[in-house]
Amino acid sequence: MSVTVSRRRFLAVTAGAAALGRAPAFAQGTTLRLLQWSHFIPAADKVFEAQAAEFGKQAGVDVQIERINQNDIQTRVTAAVQSGSGPDIIIMANNHPLLYESALADVSDVAEAIGGKQGGWYDYAKLNCVAGSRWIAVPQFIISWAITYREDWLREAGFEYPKTWDDFRKVGKAMKAKGKPFGQAFGHSINDPNNWCYPLVWMWGGMEVQKDGRTVALNSKNTVEAVKFNTMLWKEVFDEGGLAWDDSNNNRAFLSSEISLTGNAPSIYVAARDKFPDVYKGTNHGHYPPGPAGRFYWLPCWNSCVLKQSKNVKVAKDFIGFYMDRARFDRYFETMDTFGIPGTKAYRDHPLWKKDPKTAVFPETLASARQVGYAGPPGRKATEVLSKYIVVDMFAKAIQGMKPEEAVAWGAGELKKIYDA
Repeated sequence: MSVTVSRRRFLAVTAGAAALGRAPAFAQGTTLRLLQWSHFIPAADKVFEAQAAEFGKQAGVDVQIERINQNDIQTRVTAAVQSGSGPDIIIMANNHPLLYESALADVSDVAEAIGGKQGGWYDYAKLNCVAGSRWIAVPQFIISWAITYREDWLREAGFEYPKTWDDFRKVGKAMKAKGKPFGQAFGHSINDPNNWCYPLVWMWGGMEVQKDGRTVALNSKNTVEAVKFNTMLWKEVFDEGGLAWDDSNNNRAFLSSEISLTGNAPSIYVAARDKFPDVYKGTNHGHYPPGPAGRFYWLPCWNSCVLKQSKNVKVAKDFIGFYMDRARFDRYFETMDTFGIPGTKAYRDHPLWKKDPKTAVFPETLASARQVGYAGPPGRKATEVLSKYIVVDMFAKAIQGMKPEEAVAWGAGELKKIYDA
């Protein structure tokens, strides 16, 4: 027996399902393809798989999930947009959705429904996902990020966690002399290198562009001082293999007890708990020391995007509404275990943040987080600067021997090519 469903009835049923956070009743026979990164907390991927299977069972949809290295996502996005084929949903990093605005479906209905049920969105998450008056992505979560360090080693050497950058340098020199340097990635990797370099510019009072969003302001005494300080740290405190490191190298070095401090999400801590109990026991987390202009962070984000070219836009949006509903996202969030800060305010008092004093620092970073493009808006041009690693390369060039003034002038010149275009 066949059942004919009118378009009006189909839209009414699926809209109601999305609003309630359940799978639509009339999507049978659809194949839905989703591309995402391989999570640093593998158990979170298992939870997501189970939720995708649940959605598929309810909706009669074959949900196919492909995972790749996070640094390869943008290449795949570009290929999909240019070819007109590929996944229906892509989990994109940071403010990358702004680069592909014209290729992304309007997901305002889903984003606003989720925000309405979950206390509203943090501005920090929203800035990556709104172009003009429409949502082009739904924030999945903000990545927690702070300083991970071996508290036991520092105390054995007679130190507490450094509260100033001068102390950071002093402690780092002593630990490097003991064969346990600090570690920082300066390679082309989307999170850790940017997490370090952008805030260092801001903490020394530098900025990429003026508030007008057009006038490049990177070439300043403040930025030069930030680069000089970092170059000094490189020689005195850091593992000098970091120029080639991506987001996974410092994790492995820390878990292998090769480095004593690194900037990272709490994925190191979670992994240590399960596999490296001695590392776990001795690890703690702390804030950046404040710079001359204050303390700032840049926090990576992941966002759910539906490609406009998809033949399954409605079902894709329903799936996003399904896995972002608290009936499922609570489990995903709790499995990540403080790795991710949900983009909605309903989670700010979640008991998980109080469960372990050693991870209490992570949600606190959101209050002093800035988006790239400061002091201008985090628009398409700021996204292009981020995706080309210009700020990271500015620091790396000074590490490799270029005079800090010349490295900063180079970086400002690269920004002008983008902002003046």
